[in-house]
Amino acid sequence: MRKEQLKTPCFVVREEGLRRNLEILKEVRMETGCRILLAQKAFSMYRVYPLIGQYLDGTTASGLYEAKLGYEEMGKENHIFSPAYKKEEMPEILRLCGHIVFNSPAQVKKYKEQVKQAGRSMGLRVNPECSTQEGHAIYDPCAPFSRLGTTLEKFEEEMSEEDISALDGLHFHTLCEQDSDDLAKTLRAVEEKFGKYLHRMKWVNFGGGHHITRPGYDIGLLKRCIRHMKETYGVEVYLEPGEAVALNAGELITEVMEIVENGMKIAILDASAACHMPDVLEMPYRPPLKDAGDPAEENAGGNGFAGSSPSGSSSVGSGAADSGTAGHERPYEYRLAGPTCLAGDVIGDYSFAQPLKCGDRLEFQDMAIYTMVKTNTFNGMRLPDIVLEREDGTCEIVKTFGYEDFKARL
Repeated sequence: MRKEQLKTPCFVVREEGLRRNLEILKEVRMETGCRILLAQKAFSMYRVYPLIGQYLDGTTASGLYEAKLGYEEMGKENHIFSPAYKKEEMPEILRLCGHIVFNSPAQVKKYKEQVKQAGRSMGLRVNPECSTQEGHAIYDPCAPFSRLGTTLEKFEEEMSEEDISALDGLHFHTLCEQDSDDLAKTLRAVEEKFGKYLHRMKWVNFGGGHHITRPGYDIGLLKRCIRHMKETYGVEVYLEPGEAVALNAGELITEVMEIVENGMKIAILDASAACHMPDVLEMPYRPPLKDAGDPAEENAGGNGFAGSSPSGSSSVGSGAADSGTAGHERPYEYRLAGPTCLAGDVIGDYSFAQPLKCGDRLEFQDMAIYTMVKTNTFNGMRLPDIVLEREDGTCEIVKTFGYEDFKARL
């Protein structure tokens, strides 16, 4: 089956895109000796875990179910972090995971004997109180009053010498879609506050949020950061990227079902921001769309480029991705919206070279990450099919969804 034969809506993950990202991550591993884990919270399409496992060291989980998935489907190193753990789940977590990271001194005290008896490695997440994000407090673990990680003050107040001695590593996660200069700044804060304890550890985990596979990312600085920590403290270094594994490696294909007009033309799609790409509303952000422009940028005099697809498959705009067509060549403006009852189920405003019509297929770009893992069935919306596009262009339908999937959750 080819992409143009797929029914909509569907997520299409490109094997070629994944492999490209994985080659970059493998090179970082080989050059520095660090260990890299897939953060499943961003991307849990286990159909491709065998491929990912050829390049990475394992998986990391945010809870029991992700831990089970990584254990069953990749079967390599398996780490877990959660702000708190249920007592009844801990025996199974200890069976599944080799590294258990706690969020607070209280959790360390509660579970340290179980962890040690199970022969597992134990860590504590720290908060270096070094915010490198602006305007996205919802994604900033170092924002004021953050519940994530232990500050130095609480560490020294609540961790006894016995507790510290029980730790094998320290974990921090402060970044979100950021470059290595922010990592370097964070590391300086980590060393300043926790350096005297790092000398006693076996490993340090840099967490996620590293946009390593994004064009322009400073990989050289990342490597220097890793080597510095290994050489200064004699520790194993872990990274837990999620987005970087599947960045720009997938699309959400949708169809125009209806076009209405109320002060502007509004195209109603069979894909929903609220149900199928909730980060569009949560962040919020405007996803790139193949062969479309941004009316706001065009009206301001920019090129209005709204994204492209390296796949080269057909969609509105007839063919290859637009790489900067002048705004006057995309004079048709539409608001793209979902079919749910939510008035705010709006994806964004886009401009096109040709008028849209019912039945047109659109391709939203960079839709492999934080999409499939966050979809929902509000209004009884059907979940998009999950498809793997192989490097030869053929497509494998990995998963389809129907009424029973909606009903089974209620």
